[in-house]
Amino acid sequence: MESEFDVVILGSGPAGLQAAVHAARAKAATAVLGKARSSALYKAHVENYCCLNDIIAGEDIINEGRRQAEKFGAVLIDEDVLHIERLADGRFSVKLESGDTLRVWTIVLAMGVSRNRLNVPGEKELLGRGVSYCVDCDANFFRNRAVTIVGSGSAAASGALRMLLVASETHLVYESLEVSDKLRYQLESCMAHIHPGRKVSRILGDSEVRAVLLDNGEEIETSGIFIELGAKGAIELVTGLGVALDTESMRFVAVNKKQETNVPGIYAAGDICGPPWQVAKAVGEGCVAGLEAATYARRAVARVVRS
Repeated sequence: MESEFDVVILGSGPAGLQAAVHAARAKAATAVLGKARSSALYKAHVENYCCLNDIIAGEDIINEGRRQAEKFGAVLIDEDVLHIERLADGRFSVKLESGDTLRVWTIVLAMGVSRNRLNVPGEKELLGRGVSYCVDCDANFFRNRAVTIVGSGSAAASGALRMLLVASETHLVYESLEVSDKLRYQLESCMAHIHPGRKVSRILGDSEVRAVLLDNGEEIETSGIFIELGAKGAIELVTGLGVALDTESMRFVAVNKKQETNVPGIYAAGDICGPPWQVAKAVGEGCVAGLEAATYARRAVARVVRS
């Protein structure tokens, strides 16, 4: 199924929800993508936010923000994004894990930053020598070799499906699978070796990865391990769109004071733009990004009407 929106916001944390509130109030057709539990704020507590004197549970803040965004007309879609591409008419095509597609005029990146690591022996030592955190970035380095994907979310599931086209053998290790029914069906129907209910306890190798050890004692011979613990991050999603990263660390999306990236129609807000990791910063940037994105979409539609 294909739907159309003016603004789509990737991320259901404080930056994304604030962007949704302002974009929707500006009368832009707005969708918010992502699972609430994926926000770093969801399991945290806040006591240093202006005008709130008591300690507030992050879960309560997120849930109230979702209700507020919906009240102003934003559509909440609890799915992760698998792929984004630019279309000939200037819009973007956003593919969801369910297989549905959104056509949108502008995108706000508000997915936060990935801090997820396995924290097992061998992970740090073999980083860049078989250990990777990005299937989209490093898949081709493992062509015709055995690989292992670790993770329970859409990034791991879609990564395993992609590696089937590249690797000689693909393993997927997860504790519990949290993906759409369609993605689950694709996994169950494919040729990947699935290891449900398992965790990686150690990554083995000297100069490069040679195997992973599971918590049940099983050893999987592999040349690479992709650690994909969550949804696809911004860097993976915007790799092919030309979005610039900060020049110092190459970890964050570079923006100006309007929260614009270097790519017209793409904005970013919150942790994805760099520290400090504070709700106040995320909300402020989300406000600016939402307003600017709505304005961009309105002008884009007006240009189409005039032509």
